[in-house]
Amino acid sequence: MGGEKVYALNGINLDIYNEEILCLLGTSGSGKSTLLNMMAGLDKPTTGDIFVGTEKKINIIKLSEKQITKFRQLNVGFVFQSYNLIPTLNAMENVSLGMIFKGIEKNKREELAKEILEKVGLGDRLFHKPNEMSGGQQQRVSIARAFVDKPRIVFADEPTGNLDTATSFEIMNLMCQMARDYNQTLIIVTHDTETSIYADRIVEMRDGKIIDVKDNIAKIPRIIGGNNE
Repeated sequence: MGGEKVYALNGINLDIYNEEILCLLGTSGSGKSTLLNMMAGLDKPTTGDIFVGTEKKINIIKLSEKQITKFRQLNVGFVFQSYNLIPTLNAMENVSLGMIFKGIEKNKREELAKEILEKVGLGDRLFHKPNEMSGGQQQRVSIARAFVDKPRIVFADEPTGNLDTATSFEIMNLMCQMARDYNQTLIIVTHDTETSIYADRIVEMRDGKIIDVKDNIAKIPRIIGGNNE
């Protein structure tokens, strides 16, 4: 049957700045997670281009599967709503796993994993498995895994979706502080306007389109890291 075409994304044109904390805000089905997946090189658009970089820009949709995998390994970290931890591995092992594929030797992996887990407040949970930790602690492990080797860009898809209000506040503070400390670009997908107040800019989406882009004058003051502006 013929009908109106429905596009997951339609007419997207967006610049994201280096070291910016950006929020993609919208209800379920608005296209925000699809846009994140395309920016991260997990999905490809049917038309258009996605450039990443400052002085030397890379059109990631032109990369082969092997090249895009390498690009993500070197440049991108992910934080997911469902944590995506391997249940049979402890916190140290979960955080270290991605570094194995980057060829980082074991002693260095363990050193970096221990350091970042202590930074996120889990120095006493290094050898605990996911089922031995609370949801908030598991998300801290997920954050540690995303930030451990200081990627240029971190994508966070509904990072507080499974957490209570108090824990959500702690997690957002933690992620933003680490992004500021490491001079990273942080892109957050959320349906929650309270989560969006941590961003420098808010991109509001509806039905696969950007309907508003605004500087966030109500954002949390940058006492959590970086310089106040």
